[in-house]
Amino acid sequence: METSAITVGIIGGTGDLGTGLARRLARAGFRVIVGSRNESGAQGAAEALKNLGETSGWGALQVSGASNSEAATAADLVFVTVPFSAHSVTLESIHEAVQGKVVVDVTVPLVPPKVARVQLPEGGSAGQLAQVALGDNVRVVSAMQNVAAAHLNSDDTIDCDVLVTGNNKEARQQVIDILQIIDVRGFHAGMINNAAAAEALTSILININKQYKTHAGIRITGV
Repeated sequence: METSAITVGIIGGTGDLGTGLARRLARAGFRVIVGSRNESGAQGAAEALKNLGETSGWGALQVSGASNSEAATAADLVFVTVPFSAHSVTLESIHEAVQGKVVVDVTVPLVPPKVARVQLPEGGSAGQLAQVALGDNVRVVSAMQNVAAAHLNSDDTIDCDVLVTGNNKEARQQVIDILQIIDVRGFHAGMINNAAAAEALTSILININKQYKTHAGIRITGV
């Protein structure tokens, strides 16, 4: 995969998870557009990442900032990394821009203040809601819910695996291939309905992290 030929949009890319993904993808050579409701905030996050690349000796990173809709329009593939409270309105804002594309939904349906309790939505999962909201012309893939933002924002090897679900196997494989480039192992985990399992695991991991003061993830063994 020629990473420099692929533009990745990070919708809601100014949060910890979004900036971590942007960091890893840009360092791997992808062209990255950080998206936000606040375009100036997105541009600031992009500039900060480019400065980090220069001071860290990574070279010139291909990163820019834009509004969420502009990032989704310009991107070949889109990651959605917004809080669940902003999920529906964000999907609505990028609906037209992502038709025919792969959208990777990283959203977890956490309901503050009880984020350590599994509270899946009526639609089954955030991933399923995204597929319904965006329509059949969009290949929604659910992934990365169980990787702590702290890992993505570090220079360390990410010591956990990722469950990748979605109704289109080729789209799942494309996401798995991208994750492999940023040194994350992704595994086919079935149709988008199964996103509920990965999303629910996040609350369990929050409990574990609180108890053991760590940033736990999951590992797939025997493969």
